[in-house]
Amino acid sequence: MLLGCYEEAYFSRNGCIILDIFKGRISSSGFSGGDRVVIGDWMTSPLGEFTNVMWAKSNGRRILLSPSEAHAEFVSEIYDFEEVRVVEIKVLRGRKKVSVKAGDLQVRMEWGFSLLLPFWRPLWFTRIIEGPIGRVVFGSKTYGRTKDGRKEWYSVRGIARLNGADAIFEGRNLGEMTNLQATACFGFSEPPARPSSVKLSAFIE
Repeated sequence: MLLGCYEEAYFSRNGCIILDIFKGRISSSGFSGGDRVVIGDWMTSPLGEFTNVMWAKSNGRRILLSPSEAHAEFVSEIYDFEEVRVVEIKVLRGRKKVSVKAGDLQVRMEWGFSLLLPFWRPLWFTRIIEGPIGRVVFGSKTYGRTKDGRKEWYSVRGIARLNGADAIFEGRNLGEMTNLQATACFGFSEPPARPSSVKLSAFIE
């Protein structure tokens, strides 16, 4: 897709660039047992609609739970994991909640009021202006490089604090919802330190 030639008009300083665009929602939380879980729920993407789960266990081991080999290959090329599992993923969505069953892991996240940003911004704005704000306020980066060296931008459309979350693996509860106490280290950016659900577009060069 050529930006600068596209109706939503995301322009780079150097004109048109070719990007993969993912539109959806990232919901994330830490749990008192030490686990960190990120649900990526993508409505549109080069891979179609899909949902995956990034799970950093209490021992630091990073696991990708993916709905197919094709999705697993794409995501594991740009983010870091010690283990990749292709599992059946079932998703239930509500207006302010999402529940996912990914193999033996079940996760539920619910959120409240969303702070909305009324318009999309150019990618240079996302990097230069929003980047420092994101690091200071949320502990997250809006721009960086993927594992294979490509540029990536996170353009946030809305953010909400989670009201509740729980995660169960093989019948064992992973604990109460809590702030992220340690880095998840999946990629260049961390999820917000507070349990949150973020509506956004991800742009990958």
